Amino acid sequence: MSGKRWVVWLPLCAFGVIVAVVMWGLYLPADRTVHSAMVGKPLPAFTLPPIVPGKPGLSDKDFRQGKPRLLNVFASWCIPCIAEAPQLMTLKAAGVPIDAVAIRDTGPAITGFLRRNGDPYARIGDDATSRLQLALGSSGVPETFVIDGRGVIRMQHVGDIRPEDVARLQQALAEAEVGAE
Repeated sequence: MSGKRWVVWLPLCAFGVIVAVVMWGLYLPADRTVHSAMVGKPLPAFTLPPIVPGKPGLSDKDFRQGKPRLLNVFASWCIPCIAEAPQLMTLKAAGVPIDAVAIRDTGPAITGFLRRNGDPYARIGDDATSRLQLALGSSGVPETFVIDGRGVIRMQHVGDIRPEDVARLQQALAEAEVGAE
């Protein structure tokens, strides 16, 4: 009987191991990086009409001009898009060229959004059916892509751009410029 006493403790030991594994998983920082299948691939072919008067629409050819650019996917109805507007204006003030794709939106709504939050965009294309958004592998708004001067996607930033993200985006643009040479 005394030789089999350890068997009684086996379930408790197994439970202890399970608790330890769960606790370890809870304390490790989560990797929230989205690894896009489109990074390293060229932009899909597209031509989007303009959505606001006085600002041109957008085409994949606009990203093959030799200089890296940001492509921001946004909407006037998107609350995080409002939150990232100051950071986009900071990037524009630093000389970063930024284009945009408006998702399922209207011209008057976008015009109002830009009037209230600033206009960092050189071009805004109207993606009324989210076709380009889906082709980019974007699952929501806002999302921002770093595109090199040959039209290749170099980075995808999911969610709103926060103040701490500005330097990282500028660094990605600098690396995209060096990589395009």
